[in-house]
This record gives sequence, structure tokens and C-alpha cells, in this order.
Amino acid sequence: MTTAWIFPGQGSQTVGMGRDLYEQFPAARAVFDEADAVLGLPLTRLCFEGPEAELTATENAQPALLTMSAALLRALEAARGAPLERPGAVAGHSLGEYSALLAGGALDFAQALRLVRRRGELMAEAHEGGMAAVIGLAPEPLEQLCREVSEAEGGTAGVVVVANYNAPDQLVISGSTLAVERASLLAKERGAKRVIPLKVSAAFHSPLMQSAAEGMARAIEGATISDLQVPLIANVTAEPLLTADEVRREAVAQVTAPVRWVASVQRMASDGATTFLELGPGKVLTGLVRRIAPQARLVNIGTADEVRAFVAESS
Repeated sequence: MTTAWIFPGQGSQTVGMGRDLYEQFPAARAVFDEADAVLGLPLTRLCFEGPEAELTATENAQPALLTMSAALLRALEAARGAPLERPGAVAGHSLGEYSALLAGGALDFAQALRLVRRRGELMAEAHEGGMAAVIGLAPEPLEQLCREVSEAEGGTAGVVVVANYNAPDQLVISGSTLAVERASLLAKERGAKRVIPLKVSAAFHSPLMQSAAEGMARAIEGATISDLQVPLIANVTAEPLLTADEVRREAVAQVTAPVRWVASVQRMASDGATTFLELGPGKVLTGLVRRIAPQARLVNIGTADEVRAFVAESS
């Protein structure tokens, strides 16, 4: 393996994303038009014009980001004039895992769209709890702190867990509002440099998302899924997935399980990935990979100009 494709998750969306792709690449325009038709809503207009609050809503942000990544893949193929060379592996952060499944051949675009729209709806319906980013505290102390708070509160109403292992010194906690607040205070007392409450509608990647996981189990049961053509490094285990059955299990488990991004990047690097290609708006994952695998070559593609620059450089 020399190249891994990585796809960002919720939070990377911005009003205006994809407009240049739509205007300059007919293949990308077809992706946006298909998204509008499949979902029966003006997703393209929402991506280009907002309003930001509506684009940021979980049930809209998830299909919007999937559409953006799919449009970038089509634009790359169009600019290259040939199919893209397969990467050694694919991976995505939370929602981005569906873009990775699309790129890896497990899902077609329409199926992926329907799944992420439903995933977003289910997660929005949970509307319980909150999340906070914890900067500068190692995983083990934060895990212990979360256990202490959860045990003191008792039951799911008082649960807080580490939800995202984004970088060695950047973690995210998730759980009931009270438990997250108490864990945030303890984290500061025990050496965290910063604790930042996140603007989210629910406690993603925590046991409080169990109802959403059950809904995804029903949605994924009826979905058409193929075996992957390249390994997907799973959020839940940081291990490679290849079969449709593995994909189904991952899609359900990742709703309540933490995103093990550090371990996922380390796994891709240990398997031989020397270049990480981020396909989506912004550069969130590029920044995280820089801190996890500083020796890696990092490439971000999120605009029409970056599509052309990459094709020119690699041809």
C-alpha cells in the first residue's frame, strides 16, 4: 500500500462547498443532481447557499458531505480522463465511513445517500446529551475519569465516555449533559489544557445513541451492500473490513462506539500507507494525520482547483 483515501465527517461542511465542482465538471454536477432526485429535497441549493443552520442540521449535513466527497471522486476521474487507481485502503471519520464505503465499492451512491439521510434522521431524533473536546489529556486518564463520573451518576442518564480518539492529544467525550459537564470540570482539574463544549444536538458515539443504532440495524438490513474492493479500516476496531457482512455490523456498531481515528491512521501507516489523500471540504483529517503519522505525505482535495492540481502533479 502507498496511498490511503480518507473522508471527513460531520463538522467539515461549509456553505458554498461544491459550487465550483458543479460549475466546472459535468460529472460532479450529475452527482449533485442525482442527490436532489434521490432524496427529493434541494440538497444542492442547501450546499451552495445555506442557510448555515439548515446545512449543519445532522440529517442534512450527512448526505451533503457524502455528496461532496462523491462529486470530488467523479471530478478526479473526469480530470484524469480515466478511472482512478485504487488506493491501498479507505477510511472515514464517523459519517465519512460511508464515503469510504462508496469509494471502496461496497455501496452505490443512491444507496449510500439513503443510508446517511436515515442515519442523520435517527441521530437527530435522539436529541439527548452533549459532547466536549478535551485537549492535552492522554486517553487513559480521560477514560478513567469518565468511568468515575459514570459510576457516580449511575445508569445511562449519567453516562459519559470517550467518543472520538482524534489525535494523541485531542479527544472528545460524549454523554448526558450533566455527566459531560462534570467530566469537563474534572478534566481541567487533572491537566487538560482546554475543554471545549461542542455544538451538537446529541451524544454521538455513546450508549445514549442506542435507539439510533437499532434504527440503523433495520435500515442496513434492507440495503444492498457488496464486498469491498479495497480494505476499509473500521472506526470501531481500526481493523480492515472486506465483506458485506462486516460492513453491516460496522454500520450498526459505529453509532454507539467510539471513533478510533488514531489507531486507524496508525494501522494504515503500518500497512504501508505513505500518502493520505483527504477527499472532502476543509482539512480536518489532514491536520489530525499530521499529528498521528508526521512522516506521511498529506494531500487535501476539496475544490476544483485542487482536483486539477492533483491530476497535473500525478500524471
